[in-house]
Amino acid sequence: MVAMLKGQYGSGIREANSYLGQNYLVVEASLIPEVLQVLRDREQFDYCVDITAAHYPQREKQFDVIWILYSFARNERIRVKTMIAESESVPSSTSIWGTSNWLEREVYDMFGIRFDGHPDLKRILLPDGWKGHPLRKDYGIIQQDQEWVQINLGIESGQ
Repeated sequence: MVAMLKGQYGSGIREANSYLGQNYLVVEASLIPEVLQVLRDREQFDYCVDITAAHYPQREKQFDVIWILYSFARNERIRVKTMIAESESVPSSTSIWGTSNWLEREVYDMFGIRFDGHPDLKRILLPDGWKGHPLRKDYGIIQQDQEWVQINLGIESGQ
């Protein structure tokens, strides 16, 4: 599978390896939709288990966006990762897996990462007026939107 992907996408597949028994690919962001489609259609990764991210504020491309896929036919998981800068977005995978809809909304809500082509990209866990993205490393551990709490809940922060 890796040889086929590297043959098709060349240096766009930046890395292919295994860590603690889990296979992963690091893919150029522009190739994400194509690679995900190939993994679903040709390699039978028919279930998108999760989409998540990690924030590395010291890097130029400070976000890793990670798709965790599962193949029922192969009984195998694979992680597909890409790196993007704060100002960049990634293509939505909602047309490939319906489960991506809410997963992408969660990544948007918690990290502020935009998914181009998402049918309804809006917060899913926090209220619409919430400021900030709590899973970014630069979001303080006890930080909260005190203004929103005061206006909407009528209480002072307990922090």
